Amino acid sequence: MKIYPVILAGGSGTRLWPLSREAMPKQLLPLRSQHSMLQETLLRLADWPELMPPLLTCGNEHRFMVAEQLRGISMAPLAILLEPESKNTAPTVAVAAHFLLQHDKDAIMLVLPADHVIGDAQAFHKAVQCAAQAVEQGALATFGIVPSAAETGYGYIRRAKAAFNGIDGCYAVEKFIEKPDKARAETFAADAAYSWNSGMFLFQPARYLAELREYRPAIAESCARAFQASYHDLDFCRLDEAAFASCPAESIDYAVMENTRHAVVVPADIGWSDIGSWSALWQILDGDADGNVLRGDVYTDGVRDSMIRAESRFVAVIGMQDTVVVETKDAVLVVHKDQVQGVKKIVEALKKNSRTEHMNHIRVYRPWGCYEGIDGGDRFQVKRITVNPGGKLSLQMHHHRAEHWVVVSGTARIVCGDEEKFLTENESTYIPIGVRHRLENPGKLPLHLIEVQSGSYLGEDDIVRFEDIYKRC
Repeated sequence: MKIYPVILAGGSGTRLWPLSREAMPKQLLPLRSQHSMLQETLLRLADWPELMPPLLTCGNEHRFMVAEQLRGISMAPLAILLEPESKNTAPTVAVAAHFLLQHDKDAIMLVLPADHVIGDAQAFHKAVQCAAQAVEQGALATFGIVPSAAETGYGYIRRAKAAFNGIDGCYAVEKFIEKPDKARAETFAADAAYSWNSGMFLFQPARYLAELREYRPAIAESCARAFQASYHDLDFCRLDEAAFASCPAESIDYAVMENTRHAVVVPADIGWSDIGSWSALWQILDGDADGNVLRGDVYTDGVRDSMIRAESRFVAVIGMQDTVVVETKDAVLVVHKDQVQGVKKIVEALKKNSRTEHMNHIRVYRPWGCYEGIDGGDRFQVKRITVNPGGKLSLQMHHHRAEHWVVVSGTARIVCGDEEKFLTENESTYIPIGVRHRLENPGKLPLHLIEVQSGSYLGEDDIVRFEDIYKRC
Protein backbone atom coordinates (compact mmCIF):
# COMPACT_ATOMS: atom_id res chain seq x y z
CA MET A 1 0.00 0.00 0.00
CA LYS A 2 1.50 3.31 -1.13
CA ILE A 3 -0.10 6.47 0.21
CA TYR A 4 0.69 9.84 -1.34
CA PRO A 5 0.00 12.92 0.81
CA VAL A 6 -1.76 15.62 -1.21
CA ILE A 7 -1.21 18.89 0.63
CA LEU A 8 -3.65 21.68 -0.20
CA ALA A 9 -1.56 24.83 0.26
CA GLY A 10 -3.87 27.35 -1.38
CA GLY A 11 -6.18 29.80 0.38
CA SER A 12 -5.91 33.30 1.78
CA GLY A 13 -6.54 32.85 5.51
CA THR A 14 -8.48 36.10 6.01
CA ARG A 15 -9.62 35.21 9.54
CA LEU A 16 -6.08 35.66 10.88
CA TRP A 17 -5.63 39.18 9.49
CA PRO A 18 -3.50 41.28 9.95
CA LEU A 19 -0.83 38.59 10.22
CA SER A 20 -2.25 36.52 7.38
CA ARG A 21 -2.51 38.32 4.02
CA GLU A 22 -3.30 37.22 0.48
CA ALA A 23 0.38 37.29 -0.43
CA MET A 24 1.41 35.55 2.83
CA PRO A 25 -1.51 33.40 4.06
CA LYS A 26 -1.59 31.49 7.33
CA GLN A 27 -0.29 28.19 5.91
CA LEU A 28 3.02 29.95 5.16
CA LEU A 29 3.30 31.59 8.60
CA PRO A 30 5.07 30.25 11.73
CA LEU A 31 2.13 30.45 14.15
CA ARG A 32 3.12 27.78 16.69
CA SER A 33 6.87 27.27 16.28
CA GLN A 34 9.79 28.30 14.10
CA HIS A 35 8.20 26.27 11.29
CA SER A 36 5.28 27.42 9.16
CA MET A 37 1.95 25.55 9.25
CA LEU A 38 2.83 23.99 5.89
CA GLN A 39 6.18 22.80 7.19
CA GLU A 40 4.58 21.38 10.35
CA THR A 41 2.05 19.48 8.22
CA LEU A 42 4.85 17.89 6.19
CA LEU A 43 7.13 17.17 9.14
CA ARG A 44 4.47 15.28 11.10
CA LEU A 45 4.24 12.83 8.17
CA ALA A 46 7.99 12.37 7.73
CA ASP A 47 8.38 9.12 9.67
CA TRP A 48 5.42 7.19 8.24
CA PRO A 49 6.93 4.24 6.34
CA GLU A 50 3.98 3.83 3.93
CA LEU A 51 4.02 7.44 2.76
CA MET A 52 5.46 8.47 -0.58
CA PRO A 53 6.80 11.96 -1.43
CA PRO A 54 4.09 14.60 -1.07
CA LEU A 55 2.19 16.22 -3.91
CA LEU A 56 1.42 19.89 -3.20
CA THR A 57 -1.13 22.22 -4.72
CA CYS A 58 -1.00 26.00 -4.40
CA GLY A 59 -1.80 29.23 -6.18
CA ASN A 60 0.57 30.65 -8.74
CA GLU A 61 1.39 33.65 -6.56
CA HIS A 62 2.66 31.46 -3.70
CA ARG A 63 4.70 28.97 -5.72
CA PHE A 64 8.19 30.22 -4.89
CA MET A 65 7.46 30.57 -1.17
CA VAL A 66 6.05 27.04 -1.05
CA ALA A 67 9.11 25.68 -2.86
CA GLU A 68 11.45 27.60 -0.54
CA GLN A 69 9.69 26.30 2.56
CA LEU A 70 10.06 22.76 1.29
CA ARG A 71 13.77 23.33 0.78
CA GLY A 72 13.95 24.79 4.28
CA ILE A 73 13.02 21.41 5.79
CA SER A 74 14.92 19.36 3.16
CA MET A 75 11.68 17.95 1.74
CA ALA A 76 11.62 16.97 -1.94
CA PRO A 77 8.03 16.90 -3.25
CA LEU A 78 6.67 14.60 -5.92
CA ALA A 79 5.49 17.79 -7.64
CA ILE A 80 3.91 21.19 -7.01
CA LEU A 81 0.69 21.69 -8.96
CA LEU A 82 -0.20 25.31 -9.66
CA GLU A 83 -3.85 26.39 -9.68
CA PRO A 84 -4.40 29.26 -12.14
CA GLU A 85 -7.22 30.48 -9.89
CA SER A 86 -9.04 29.35 -6.77
CA LYS A 87 -11.81 26.84 -7.49
CA ASN A 88 -12.25 25.26 -4.05
CA THR A 89 -11.23 21.70 -3.15
CA ALA A 90 -13.18 19.43 -5.53
CA PRO A 91 -11.35 20.61 -8.69
CA THR A 92 -7.99 20.85 -6.90
CA VAL A 93 -8.20 17.27 -5.68
CA ALA A 94 -9.37 16.14 -9.13
CA VAL A 95 -6.26 17.41 -10.91
CA ALA A 96 -4.11 15.91 -8.14
CA ALA A 97 -5.89 12.58 -8.71
CA HIS A 98 -5.10 12.74 -12.43
CA PHE A 99 -1.45 13.44 -11.65
CA LEU A 100 -1.19 10.48 -9.26
CA LEU A 101 -2.93 8.09 -11.65
CA GLN A 102 -0.39 8.99 -14.30
CA HIS A 103 2.45 8.50 -11.83
CA ASP A 104 1.23 5.36 -10.02
CA LYS A 105 -2.02 3.58 -10.92
CA ASP A 106 -2.06 1.89 -7.48
CA ALA A 107 -1.74 5.13 -5.53
CA ILE A 108 -3.89 6.07 -2.55
CA MET A 109 -4.18 9.79 -1.85
CA LEU A 110 -4.27 11.33 1.62
CA VAL A 111 -5.77 14.81 1.19
CA LEU A 112 -4.72 17.27 3.89
CA PRO A 113 -5.07 21.04 4.26
CA ALA A 114 -1.71 22.67 4.90
CA ASP A 115 -2.92 24.88 7.76
CA HIS A 116 -4.33 22.46 10.33
CA VAL A 117 -2.89 21.45 13.71
CA ILE A 118 -2.74 17.79 14.71
CA GLY A 119 -1.36 17.42 18.21
CA ASP A 120 -1.26 13.60 18.29
CA ALA A 121 0.44 12.46 15.08
CA GLN A 122 0.57 8.84 16.27
CA ALA A 123 -3.20 8.72 16.79
CA PHE A 124 -3.70 10.25 13.35
CA HIS A 125 -1.39 7.64 11.83
CA LYS A 126 -3.57 4.89 13.35
CA ALA A 127 -6.70 6.58 11.98
CA VAL A 128 -5.19 6.64 8.48
CA GLN A 129 -4.26 2.96 8.72
CA CYS A 130 -7.83 2.18 9.75
CA ALA A 131 -9.28 4.20 6.88
CA ALA A 132 -6.92 2.54 4.40
CA GLN A 133 -8.61 -0.81 5.00
CA ALA A 134 -11.92 0.65 3.84
CA VAL A 135 -10.31 2.51 0.95
CA GLU A 136 -8.85 -0.74 -0.39
CA GLN A 137 -12.47 -1.97 -0.57
CA GLY A 138 -13.49 1.04 -2.67
CA ALA A 139 -14.64 3.44 0.04
CA LEU A 140 -13.99 7.18 0.19
CA ALA A 141 -12.88 7.92 3.74
CA THR A 142 -13.01 11.10 5.76
CA PHE A 143 -11.77 11.75 9.28
CA GLY A 144 -14.26 12.94 11.89
CA ILE A 145 -12.89 14.78 14.89
CA VAL A 146 -14.22 13.68 18.28
CA PRO A 147 -15.88 16.87 19.56
CA SER A 148 -14.32 18.55 22.58
CA ALA A 149 -17.05 21.21 22.78
CA ALA A 150 -20.41 22.21 21.31
CA GLU A 151 -18.75 23.98 18.38
CA THR A 152 -20.97 25.92 15.98
CA GLY A 153 -18.15 26.78 13.58
CA TYR A 154 -17.77 23.27 12.12
CA GLY A 155 -19.97 20.98 10.08
CA TYR A 156 -20.77 17.58 11.62
CA ILE A 157 -20.83 13.98 10.38
CA ARG A 158 -23.32 11.39 11.68
CA ARG A 159 -22.06 7.84 11.43
CA ALA A 160 -23.80 4.50 11.29
CA LYS A 161 -23.95 2.35 14.44
CA ALA A 162 -22.21 -0.73 13.04
CA ALA A 163 -18.60 -0.85 11.87
CA PHE A 164 -18.05 -0.72 8.12
CA ASN A 165 -17.45 -4.26 6.79
CA GLY A 166 -16.15 -5.33 10.18
CA ILE A 167 -13.37 -2.71 10.28
CA ASP A 168 -13.15 -1.60 13.90
CA GLY A 169 -13.20 2.19 14.20
CA CYS A 170 -14.56 2.83 10.69
CA TYR A 171 -18.24 3.53 9.92
CA ALA A 172 -20.46 4.31 6.97
CA VAL A 173 -21.51 7.95 6.80
CA GLU A 174 -25.21 8.45 7.39
CA LYS A 175 -25.31 12.19 6.93
CA PHE A 176 -23.26 15.36 6.59
CA ILE A 177 -24.72 18.24 8.61
CA GLU A 178 -24.15 21.97 8.07
CA LYS A 179 -22.84 24.19 10.87
CA PRO A 180 -25.52 23.95 13.59
CA ASP A 181 -26.88 26.48 16.06
CA LYS A 182 -25.78 26.26 19.71
CA ALA A 183 -28.61 23.98 20.85
CA ARG A 184 -28.06 21.42 18.10
CA ALA A 185 -24.29 21.58 18.58
CA GLU A 186 -24.74 20.69 22.26
CA THR A 187 -26.87 17.70 21.26
CA PHE A 188 -24.28 16.54 18.73
CA ALA A 189 -21.36 16.95 21.13
CA ALA A 190 -23.10 14.70 23.67
CA ASP A 191 -23.75 11.93 21.12
CA ALA A 192 -20.86 9.64 20.08
CA ALA A 193 -22.47 9.18 16.65
CA TYR A 194 -21.45 12.72 15.69
CA SER A 195 -18.04 14.15 14.89
CA TRP A 196 -16.65 17.36 13.41
CA ASN A 197 -16.02 17.41 9.69
CA SER A 198 -12.23 17.89 9.41
CA GLY A 199 -11.87 18.29 5.63
CA MET A 200 -9.25 15.50 5.49
CA PHE A 201 -9.76 12.50 3.17
CA LEU A 202 -8.29 9.20 2.02
CA PHE A 203 -9.29 7.47 -1.22
CA GLN A 204 -8.08 5.98 -4.48
CA PRO A 205 -7.69 8.57 -7.24
CA ALA A 206 -9.68 6.52 -9.75
CA ARG A 207 -12.56 6.07 -7.30
CA TYR A 208 -12.72 9.79 -6.56
CA LEU A 209 -12.70 10.69 -10.27
CA ALA A 210 -15.42 8.13 -10.99
CA GLU A 211 -17.66 9.64 -8.31
CA LEU A 212 -16.89 13.15 -9.55
CA ARG A 213 -17.88 12.18 -13.11
CA GLU A 214 -21.16 10.79 -11.79
CA TYR A 215 -22.18 13.71 -9.60
CA ARG A 216 -20.32 16.70 -11.08
CA PRO A 217 -19.53 15.89 -14.72
CA ALA A 218 -18.74 19.54 -15.58
CA ILE A 219 -16.02 19.67 -12.92
CA ALA A 220 -14.66 16.29 -13.99
CA GLU A 221 -14.47 17.31 -17.66
CA SER A 222 -12.81 20.69 -17.01
CA CYS A 223 -10.22 19.18 -14.68
CA ALA A 224 -9.39 16.37 -17.12
CA ARG A 225 -8.78 18.91 -19.88
CA ALA A 226 -6.77 21.17 -17.56
CA PHE A 227 -4.46 18.32 -16.60
CA GLN A 228 -4.13 16.87 -20.10
CA ALA A 229 -2.85 20.24 -21.32
CA SER A 230 -0.60 20.84 -18.30
CA TYR A 231 3.10 21.53 -18.70
CA HIS A 232 6.22 21.82 -16.56
CA ASP A 233 7.69 25.20 -15.60
CA LEU A 234 10.89 25.02 -13.53
CA ASP A 235 9.93 22.91 -10.48
CA PHE A 236 6.20 23.31 -11.05
CA CYS A 237 3.38 21.71 -13.02
CA ARG A 238 1.10 24.31 -14.57
CA LEU A 239 -2.50 23.46 -15.43
CA ASP A 240 -4.10 24.77 -18.60
CA GLU A 241 -5.54 28.15 -17.60
CA ALA A 242 -8.53 28.23 -19.96
CA ALA A 243 -9.72 24.73 -19.08
CA PHE A 244 -9.35 25.30 -15.35
CA ALA A 245 -11.07 28.68 -15.55
CA SER A 246 -14.13 26.99 -17.07
CA CYS A 247 -14.42 24.66 -14.06
CA PRO A 248 -17.21 25.31 -11.52
CA ALA A 249 -15.95 26.02 -8.00
CA GLU A 250 -17.14 23.60 -5.32
CA SER A 251 -15.87 21.76 -2.26
CA ILE A 252 -15.28 18.01 -2.05
CA ASP A 253 -18.07 17.76 0.53
CA TYR A 254 -20.76 19.26 -1.70
CA ALA A 255 -19.52 17.77 -4.96
CA VAL A 256 -18.78 14.20 -3.90
CA MET A 257 -18.86 13.21 -0.23
CA GLU A 258 -22.47 14.25 0.43
CA ASN A 259 -23.63 12.39 -2.69
CA THR A 260 -21.57 9.21 -2.86
CA ARG A 261 -22.89 5.91 -1.50
CA HIS A 262 -19.36 4.89 -0.54
CA ALA A 263 -18.45 7.47 2.13
CA VAL A 264 -17.01 6.22 5.43
CA VAL A 265 -15.78 8.09 8.49
CA VAL A 266 -13.07 7.31 11.02
CA PRO A 267 -13.73 9.21 14.26
CA ALA A 268 -10.39 10.40 15.61
CA ASP A 269 -9.24 12.10 18.81
CA ILE A 270 -6.01 13.61 17.48
CA GLY A 271 -5.71 17.08 19.01
CA TRP A 272 -7.02 18.72 15.85
CA SER A 273 -7.68 22.38 15.10
CA ASP A 274 -8.10 24.26 11.83
CA ILE A 275 -6.95 27.49 13.55
CA GLY A 276 -9.94 29.24 12.05
CA SER A 277 -9.66 32.33 14.24
CA TRP A 278 -7.42 34.16 16.69
CA SER A 279 -9.32 32.65 19.61
CA ALA A 280 -8.72 29.16 18.19
CA LEU A 281 -4.99 29.90 18.02
CA TRP A 282 -5.06 31.18 21.60
CA GLN A 283 -6.62 27.88 22.72
CA ILE A 284 -3.83 25.68 21.34
CA LEU A 285 -0.85 27.76 22.48
CA ASP A 286 0.69 27.62 25.94
CA GLY A 287 -0.12 30.67 28.03
CA ASP A 288 1.34 32.18 31.18
CA ALA A 289 -0.10 31.99 34.70
CA ASP A 290 -2.76 34.55 33.75
CA GLY A 291 -3.82 32.64 30.64
CA ASN A 292 -2.11 35.10 28.31
CA VAL A 293 -0.34 34.08 25.10
CA LEU A 294 2.32 36.70 24.46
CA ARG A 295 4.61 37.03 21.44
CA GLY A 296 7.14 39.76 20.76
CA ASP A 297 7.98 42.88 22.77
CA VAL A 298 4.92 43.00 25.03
CA TYR A 299 4.11 44.53 28.44
CA THR A 300 0.93 43.62 30.33
CA ASP A 301 -0.65 44.70 33.60
CA GLY A 302 -3.97 43.33 34.81
CA VAL A 303 -4.48 41.33 31.61
CA ARG A 304 -6.04 37.84 31.61
CA ASP A 305 -6.91 35.15 29.06
CA SER A 306 -5.71 37.22 26.12
CA MET A 307 -3.46 36.96 23.10
CA ILE A 308 -1.06 39.81 22.39
CA ARG A 309 1.31 39.56 19.45
CA ALA A 310 3.80 42.30 18.59
CA GLU A 311 5.60 41.88 15.28
CA SER A 312 7.61 45.08 14.98
CA ARG A 313 7.35 47.35 18.03
CA PHE A 314 6.67 47.57 21.75
CA VAL A 315 3.02 46.91 22.68
CA ALA A 316 1.60 47.63 26.15
CA VAL A 317 -1.84 46.42 27.29
CA ILE A 318 -3.43 47.25 30.66
CA GLY A 319 -6.61 46.03 32.34
CA MET A 320 -7.99 43.83 29.54
CA GLN A 321 -9.54 40.37 29.54
CA ASP A 322 -10.41 37.93 26.74
CA THR A 323 -8.83 40.26 24.19
CA VAL A 324 -6.77 39.74 21.05
CA VAL A 325 -4.20 42.38 20.09
CA VAL A 326 -2.12 41.79 16.95
CA GLU A 327 0.38 44.40 15.76
CA THR A 328 2.16 44.48 12.42
CA LYS A 329 4.12 47.28 10.78
CA ASP A 330 1.08 48.64 8.93
CA ALA A 331 -1.95 47.54 10.97
CA VAL A 332 -3.16 46.83 14.51
CA LEU A 333 -6.09 44.58 15.42
CA VAL A 334 -7.87 44.84 18.81
CA VAL A 335 -10.87 42.53 19.23
CA HIS A 336 -12.70 40.62 21.97
CA LYS A 337 -12.21 36.87 21.64
CA ASP A 338 -15.96 36.40 21.22
CA GLN A 339 -15.94 38.68 18.16
CA VAL A 340 -12.96 37.30 16.21
CA GLN A 341 -15.14 36.02 13.36
CA GLY A 342 -15.76 39.69 12.53
CA VAL A 343 -12.16 39.98 11.30
CA LYS A 344 -13.41 38.88 7.88
CA LYS A 345 -15.51 42.06 7.73
CA ILE A 346 -12.33 44.11 8.08
CA VAL A 347 -10.82 42.38 5.08
CA GLU A 348 -14.01 42.95 3.08
CA ALA A 349 -13.92 46.64 3.99
CA LEU A 350 -10.28 46.96 2.92
CA LYS A 351 -11.11 45.42 -0.45
CA LYS A 352 -14.17 47.62 -0.90
CA ASN A 353 -12.13 50.75 -0.21
CA SER A 354 -9.36 49.70 -2.62
CA ARG A 355 -6.76 49.50 0.13
CA THR A 356 -3.83 47.08 0.14
CA GLU A 357 -3.45 46.01 3.79
CA HIS A 358 -5.33 42.75 3.10
CA MET A 359 -2.98 41.83 0.26
CA ASN A 360 0.63 42.48 1.30
CA HIS A 361 2.67 43.17 4.36
CA ILE A 362 5.14 46.03 4.17
CA ARG A 363 7.70 43.30 3.54
CA VAL A 364 6.94 41.68 0.19
CA TYR A 365 8.54 38.38 -0.79
CA ARG A 366 9.86 37.56 -4.25
CA PRO A 367 11.61 34.44 -5.58
CA TRP A 368 14.94 36.25 -5.39
CA GLY A 369 14.43 37.62 -1.85
CA CYS A 370 12.25 40.44 -0.52
CA TYR A 371 11.76 44.19 -0.34
CA GLU A 372 10.28 46.49 2.28
CA GLY A 373 8.95 50.00 1.92
CA ILE A 374 10.52 52.30 4.52
CA ASP A 375 9.48 55.77 3.32
CA GLY A 376 7.58 57.48 0.56
CA GLY A 377 5.96 60.71 -0.57
CA ASP A 378 5.11 62.78 -3.63
CA ARG A 379 7.23 61.41 -6.51
CA PHE A 380 9.61 59.37 -4.35
CA GLN A 381 9.76 56.01 -2.56
CA VAL A 382 12.45 54.31 -0.49
CA LYS A 383 12.81 50.52 -0.20
CA ARG A 384 15.10 48.15 1.64
CA ILE A 385 15.94 45.26 -0.73
CA THR A 386 17.40 41.85 0.16
CA VAL A 387 18.65 39.54 -2.59
CA ASN A 388 19.42 35.97 -1.57
CA PRO A 389 22.73 34.36 -2.61
CA GLY A 390 22.40 33.42 -6.27
CA GLY A 391 19.23 35.50 -6.59
CA LYS A 392 18.73 37.48 -9.77
CA LEU A 393 16.07 40.07 -10.56
CA SER A 394 14.65 40.15 -14.07
CA LEU A 395 16.24 42.16 -16.85
CA GLN A 396 13.77 45.04 -16.84
CA MET A 397 13.10 48.72 -17.39
CA HIS A 398 10.65 51.35 -16.15
CA HIS A 399 8.76 53.98 -18.15
CA HIS A 400 8.08 56.40 -15.31
CA ARG A 401 10.77 56.12 -12.63
CA ALA A 402 14.51 56.29 -12.10
CA GLU A 403 16.31 54.46 -9.30
CA HIS A 404 19.35 54.97 -7.08
CA TRP A 405 20.85 51.86 -5.45
CA VAL A 406 23.15 52.00 -2.41
CA VAL A 407 24.75 48.74 -1.28
CA VAL A 408 24.58 48.29 2.50
CA SER A 409 26.25 44.87 2.68
CA GLY A 410 27.18 42.07 0.30
CA THR A 411 28.16 42.21 -3.35
CA ALA A 412 25.93 43.31 -6.25
CA ARG A 413 26.40 42.50 -9.91
CA ILE A 414 24.60 45.20 -11.89
CA VAL A 415 23.73 45.47 -15.55
CA CYS A 416 22.69 48.98 -16.66
CA GLY A 417 22.32 49.42 -20.40
CA ASP A 418 25.55 48.14 -22.00
CA GLU A 419 27.52 48.49 -18.77
CA GLU A 420 28.17 45.71 -16.24
CA LYS A 421 29.77 46.35 -12.87
CA PHE A 422 30.19 45.05 -9.33
CA LEU A 423 29.35 47.12 -6.25
CA THR A 424 30.17 46.43 -2.62
CA GLU A 425 29.42 48.07 0.72
CA ASN A 426 28.85 51.87 0.61
CA GLU A 427 28.99 52.01 -3.20
CA SER A 428 26.06 53.24 -5.30
CA THR A 429 24.72 53.52 -8.84
CA TYR A 430 21.98 55.30 -10.81
CA ILE A 431 19.41 53.66 -13.11
CA PRO A 432 17.85 56.22 -15.53
CA ILE A 433 14.25 56.02 -16.78
CA GLY A 434 13.85 53.70 -19.78
CA VAL A 435 17.22 51.91 -19.41
CA ARG A 436 17.37 48.12 -19.23
CA HIS A 437 18.90 46.93 -15.97
CA ARG A 438 19.35 43.92 -13.75
CA LEU A 439 20.44 43.28 -10.16
CA GLU A 440 22.09 40.03 -9.06
CA ASN A 441 23.74 38.64 -5.95
CA PRO A 442 26.75 36.57 -7.09
CA GLY A 443 28.04 36.06 -3.56
CA LYS A 444 27.45 33.58 -0.75
CA LEU A 445 25.96 36.12 1.70
CA PRO A 446 22.67 38.03 1.40
CA LEU A 447 22.86 41.31 -0.50
CA HIS A 448 21.23 44.27 1.27
CA LEU A 449 20.71 47.59 -0.46
CA ILE A 450 18.62 50.75 -0.27
CA GLU A 451 16.66 51.73 -3.37
CA VAL A 452 15.42 55.30 -3.85
CA GLN A 453 12.81 55.62 -6.61
CA SER A 454 11.81 58.95 -8.12
CA GLY A 455 9.35 59.74 -10.88
CA SER A 456 5.78 60.47 -11.88
CA TYR A 457 4.50 56.92 -11.21
CA LEU A 458 5.99 54.42 -8.73
CA GLY A 459 3.61 51.45 -8.97
CA GLU A 460 4.89 47.88 -9.12
CA ASP A 461 3.16 47.41 -12.47
CA ASP A 462 5.64 49.81 -14.13
CA ILE A 463 7.97 46.92 -14.89
CA VAL A 464 8.72 45.68 -18.40
CA ARG A 465 10.54 42.34 -18.17
CA PHE A 466 12.81 41.15 -20.99
CA GLU A 467 14.39 38.11 -19.30
CA ASP A 468 13.52 36.34 -16.06
CA ILE A 469 15.01 33.11 -14.68
CA TYR A 470 11.78 32.62 -12.68
CA LYS A 471 9.64 32.83 -15.84
CA ARG A 472 7.33 35.55 -14.53
CA CYS A 473 5.36 37.59 -17.03
